[in-house]
Amino acid sequence: MSKITKEEALQYHEFPRAGKLSVETTKRFKDKRDLSLAYTPGVAFACEEIKNDPQTAYKYTTKRNLVAVISNGTAVLGLGSIGALASKPVMEGKAVLFKEFAKVDAFDIEVEEKDVDKLCEIIKAISPTFGGINLEDIKAPACFEIESRLIDELEIPVMHDDQHGTAIITSAALINASELLNIKLEDMKIVVVGAGAAGIASANMYKELGVKNIVMIDSKGVINKERTDLNKYKKEFISDCKDINEAFLGANMVLGLSKPNSFKVEHIKLMTNEPIVFTLANPTPEVFPEDVRAVKPDAIIGTGRSDYLNQVNNVLGFPFIFRGALDVQARKINMQMKIAAANAIAALAKEPIEDDIKAIFGDLKYGKDYIIPTPFDKRLYIEVSSAVAKSAIDTKVARVKDFDIEKYKEELRASL
Repeated sequence: MSKITKEEALQYHEFPRAGKLSVETTKRFKDKRDLSLAYTPGVAFACEEIKNDPQTAYKYTTKRNLVAVISNGTAVLGLGSIGALASKPVMEGKAVLFKEFAKVDAFDIEVEEKDVDKLCEIIKAISPTFGGINLEDIKAPACFEIESRLIDELEIPVMHDDQHGTAIITSAALINASELLNIKLEDMKIVVVGAGAAGIASANMYKELGVKNIVMIDSKGVINKERTDLNKYKKEFISDCKDINEAFLGANMVLGLSKPNSFKVEHIKLMTNEPIVFTLANPTPEVFPEDVRAVKPDAIIGTGRSDYLNQVNNVLGFPFIFRGALDVQARKINMQMKIAAANAIAALAKEPIEDDIKAIFGDLKYGKDYIIPTPFDKRLYIEVSSAVAKSAIDTKVARVKDFDIEKYKEELRASL
């Protein structure tokens, strides 16, 4: 893939219209009668229906297909705390991904507020507009508190994608990698380098999948009993390891969510002969795949980059997770729904790729170099969305009662 230049990127954002989003009308609006239906007096009938039964908002408004992409700009991509306004291009981009991959409408909302209490109150106050809320680029540990409170206090799905998107996609990759290596998840030793939002969420999800031995490393070293500077989220992962070498010794997998050189080739050498190495720092991985391969030729390797195989990209998950949640009017996105998404992604990698994917990526086949689908596999829209919707029904967090998964799959397939 050719390198993107600054000039090219700025031109893309500026021309022919500034930004990446617009609002379009979905109903006929040509004459006086249309005006009367769209606004006064016709709109009053819809307002009265919603006043009498709030659930009819899903019937008469865009709420049923509308997600808010909300950020305060405190942890943007690899840019850090750049402020709410500077984060707007990223949030607009996230809204584009929702629309293009899963036909979900999304508004980006940038909030200049760092106080957890105030930010929660702002989001709660605007929540009636939306069918779901995607929190984005909010720093840890504030993001954990914000998401937890909103999940408890709102009756629509809330997900901080920086946490759970990475957790879901790497879980799908882990499920397939463990199968290929014939190692049970409960027998694995996993090292997580980076104890931010994504690292902690991923480790929590691995525990749900059955992993028992997880060693976490942050910027100050291994999280162990000797540390006195740990927040409550890190304390869940206290281990007996004394240093990074002991952490990597005999490890089956490393998940890198840190920065270049936070672990090195010398640490990879300490791992098993067929390690799983997810080196996800972006754009520069902690260790480049070719360097991993030089010392562990049989490794399974994933990065966050599109120019290497096994790209761990959150777009494999979040658009379709919200698609499924919205379509059954889910009250929340729970762990079972996330695991259902991970299993659906993992299963799709085992299916023969279709011709349009083959034309872009070549003849990919399930194996060490292809353990998760590509972001352009349109079947994600069907399989992940339906798996999430069914899980919401099964776990009784959906408002929709009569749900036929095969009929739903056909509707999704037809909408493609």
